[in-house]
Amino acid sequence: MNNGAGKVVCVTGASGYIASWLVKLLLHRGYTVKASVRDPNDPEKVEHLLQLDGAKDRLHLFKANLLEEGSFDSVVEGCEGVFHTASPFHHNIKDPQADFIDPALKGTLNVLKSCAKSKSLKRVVLTSSIAAVVYTGKPRTPEVVVDETWFSHPDICRELEVWYVLSKTLAEDAAWKFAKENNIDMVALNPALVVGPLLQPTLNTSAAAVLNLINGAQTFINFSVGWINVKDVAYAHVQAFEIPSASGRYCLAERVAHYSEIVKILRDLYPSLQLPERCADDKPFMPTYQISKEKAKSLGIEFTPLDVTLKETVESLRENKFIDS
Repeated sequence: MNNGAGKVVCVTGASGYIASWLVKLLLHRGYTVKASVRDPNDPEKVEHLLQLDGAKDRLHLFKANLLEEGSFDSVVEGCEGVFHTASPFHHNIKDPQADFIDPALKGTLNVLKSCAKSKSLKRVVLTSSIAAVVYTGKPRTPEVVVDETWFSHPDICRELEVWYVLSKTLAEDAAWKFAKENNIDMVALNPALVVGPLLQPTLNTSAAAVLNLINGAQTFINFSVGWINVKDVAYAHVQAFEIPSASGRYCLAERVAHYSEIVKILRDLYPSLQLPERCADDKPFMPTYQISKEKAKSLGIEFTPLDVTLKETVESLRENKFIDS
């Protein structure tokens, strides 16, 4: 698996959920990884990275701030590939502009500005989101297939007040524009809700979506969303860098499922768990829809089935002591 031997790549926001798995996989493939984190001295953020196989010799931590122009120059320097995964994703929003939009939009442009200065760079892989795909105003129903030609519309995001979605939409839009103007070879990945095992010791927002269901929630939300295993997403990033013909954007989802179905799968897997019996509202369930896998399969991705992914998520939450039982 040493396709990366002798190659240097960079991962931004390396302590994050997807990024941690990406760093693990890159080290496994022999790459030297320059990893940016906000605070390299915070053990909670970096200890799990330093313990990865190969980290001792080939992982180099850098301090970088998304909002600081030039902050990524030294991280990107000498790299063939840049994986830009850093972007805030959480639910406690005080100021949408400061909490989401600035770090996502300015952060992405700051990283790309550093990339534009680099002589060694071959490709940038951008971690976008299915959020930047599905909010088009078009109806999403069981027969509808969402694919890479769909682009979320900023006005619709503002109208619905979905600030994370807006941040990812604006960031991806700006990234394509900048990449084109500066002749940067960029590939974007648009994963759905990412779950599966955790490498980092802190709870991330998407794994919390599963934890909330099994930690005594009385109801589940009336929402249908795409689901994907974090390991599949990390693998897709590496493939998007290594496969020369990879281009454009790639939707990543094993399938779309309503939260009621997630509860049902969890109940089948763990009959003893206390799971919510009813929906948070009495409206009709939000319809499911389809997310195309055709393009993702061209990266060689074999999607982990959703029930396996949910089982891995629960086992990992148990192991990390987020669940009492």
